[in-house]
Parts: sequence; C-alpha cells; structure tokens
Amino acid sequence: METIRTQALSRRFGDLVALDQLTVSVEEGEIFGLVGPDGAGKTSTMRLLTGILQASSGEAWVDGLDVLVEAESVKNRIGYMAQRFGLYPDLTVLENIDFYAELYEVPRAGRNERVERLLAFSNLTPFKRRQAGNLSGGMKQKLGLACALIHTPRVLFLDEPTNGVDPVSRRDFWRILYQLQQERVTIFVSTAYLDEAERCNRIGLLHQGRLLACDTVDGVKGLLKGALLELRCDLPRKASILLRAADLGTVALFGDRIHILVEDANRGRSLIESVLSSEGIPCHELRVIEPTLEDVFTSAIPGGTR
Repeated sequence: METIRTQALSRRFGDLVALDQLTVSVEEGEIFGLVGPDGAGKTSTMRLLTGILQASSGEAWVDGLDVLVEAESVKNRIGYMAQRFGLYPDLTVLENIDFYAELYEVPRAGRNERVERLLAFSNLTPFKRRQAGNLSGGMKQKLGLACALIHTPRVLFLDEPTNGVDPVSRRDFWRILYQLQQERVTIFVSTAYLDEAERCNRIGLLHQGRLLACDTVDGVKGLLKGALLELRCDLPRKASILLRAADLGTVALFGDRIHILVEDANRGRSLIESVLSSEGIPCHELRVIEPTLEDVFTSAIPGGTR
C-alpha cells in the first residue's frame, strides 16, 4: 500500500526551479532514500511533503491525505526531523521530549511509559538529565528523532539526519531506523552520503530538482550501461584530463584511481593504454569493476565528470 505519492510535484522560487515534476511513490514500511548533492532539491521535497512549503504545481499524498488540501491533518500523522532540529539547548533531554509531547498533545495517560521507551530505544536513558546543549552531535540527532517519534507517527521524514555525525553514531542511528521499520513505520530519508543510501530499500537520485532514477540500489546500479574500468597509474589527475580529452566515455577521479565508463571493455582498455602510452604515463592496473552508486550518479549527471 502506498503511504507517500507525488505526481509532477514542482516548486519554483522565482526563476529558480527547486523541484521539477517529481513523480514517486513509497510503500508502507519502506525506507526510501532521496539521494543527491547540496542544492539538489532534497529539503524542498521534504518541506513540500510535510506541508511546510506550498507546491507551485503538481500533487502529493501522505498516508492517504492530500498534502496540498489537508496539510494540517498531515502534520498530525507524521514525524519530521529537519537538518537543524529545533532542540532547546537549555532544556534537558527529558524536558525536550516532554515539550514536544505537549506540542503534539500526547495524552498524559501513558506518556511517561512512552517517553521511557523512547529513551531506552535511542540509548539516551543515562543522559536524560543532561542539557541538550551538552550532548554530542550523535546524541543530539537521537534526541531529535525521539522528539519526532513522541506522538507515534505513521510516516517519518528525516532530512539528512546524519550529516556531520561520526560513523559510529551514524551506524547506531540506522540501527534505530531498522527497528522502526519492523514496526511498519514508513521512513523517507534524504542523504548526500551514497554509502548510506545503500541501506535503503529503494532510492531516488535527485539532481537540480529532477529525478534521474528511482529503484532498488541494485536496480539503479543496473542502469549503468557499458563496462566500468578502474585505472591505477602515475599522475592520475593528468591522466584523467587526457582521457576526458580523448572522449573515451565518462571519466571520474577517485583519489589515486580513475573510473572510466566505456561501451566495450576490450576496446576501452586498448584505447586507454594507447592514450597513456603516448604521454609516457605508466599504467599499473586496469580492470573491470562493479559500479558503485557514486559511479552511477556521476554518469547520470549531465557533464558529470570530475
């Protein structure tokens, strides 16, 4: 059953098109990742779906409600965690959660049990008397999530929730999301971390407001046509410039490695070796590899070479 659906959803700010004809659907209990760089339109999408921002055109439904018509009703059914979640640094962990419980008009009967469960769920019980301003980045994110869950939402919107958080805290945060998924909570999460996108059931690649692809992670990777070669050589930056000039295919530099997307592996290998040999650049390794999401994204973006 669809919990989130958009049809040609768009948002413009003057001449700037923040979101362009987004059509996507998310099933109940699914973790859906909206993936893209800064400025791709991820936050605008979140604000449109949560009723914070008015669409310029198109339609959107969340949990069966028309977001454009029933925005206030939608807000009662969702949890939303913005990039800068509105924690109050002078309040303790417990006081922050209780404050959001009041905002959402959570009944007092059973509220304490709910709060204690959320504290245990997010591993914040030992810190419940600590002021929010004295928490680490990872614990602040967990507290933000607890506040967003206090009213037991059916749909959870998370806008780059682990941005700037250390790897261990990111892992713990995702462990919590998997627990929520087991409770059939639908999770719509945006991220700029392509490795993090691998954790989602399905993903949508967003660039300059347009949806480039939408599928499972393996399905998106399968959209990359041709063969992907990984090159290790001397002077990788110079080599990448030469290979782009030779118009062999999509070329992306990853540290000391170069990824080249070619139509045919054998022909591509010969051409690459020829270009490098003509410039006196030794080739240490050239092999076919499985693409990553970053390879797909780089290839999908118009002019997407680095």
